[in-house]
Amino acid sequence: MAIKAVIFDIGNVLIEWQPERYYDRVIGAERRRAMFAEVDLHGMNDLVDQGHHFTDTIYDWAEKYPEWRDEIRMWHDNWIELAAPEIPHSVRLLRALRSSGVPVFALTNFGVQNFDHATTIYPFLNEFDRQYVSGRMKTVKPHVPIYEMVEADCGIAPEALLFADDRIDNIETARSRGWQTHHFVDAKGWADRLVSEGLLTPDSAA
Repeated sequence: MAIKAVIFDIGNVLIEWQPERYYDRVIGAERRRAMFAEVDLHGMNDLVDQGHHFTDTIYDWAEKYPEWRDEIRMWHDNWIELAAPEIPHSVRLLRALRSSGVPVFALTNFGVQNFDHATTIYPFLNEFDRQYVSGRMKTVKPHVPIYEMVEADCGIAPEALLFADDRIDNIETARSRGWQTHHFVDAKGWADRLVSEGLLTPDSAA
């Protein structure tokens, strides 16, 4: 079936998301490893992605670990430094698809407040035809309900959706629903896939 919409994940597809890299730079790799071994920071972030309040969740988490309080609060206070930089070629692909008349959606595990903040830093996040943000939807990838909600809202047959994500578990659920998928490794590979599907020309995908 011909593709009628392209769906982008955001983290590590359009914006690099490497919290460990940030902490390695700020507190050093040894302290970062010790903190991540003791504190489930990704579990904390999962709560935000599920719709829990960004500030309250992180600050409450910080109070559970007084010895790491300041470092945990950095996840909130310096968050935009964790979610950086943008991936320019991927942004160009997003815009090229829209210029070609292809509907482009976002499907992302992202909190409500930090997504709203990110849109002020990364204007391209406002350019999707539809935004499916887990914090707003109260459900996250790779669980089936968020994919069902996308299908119901957009009204496009699953087989006509092409979804790019960097995580295999997210891809596998989409594939099980009948979506066409692309495991995102780098923007060049994604560009090649969009060209092979006839959605972009080599020039527009460059």
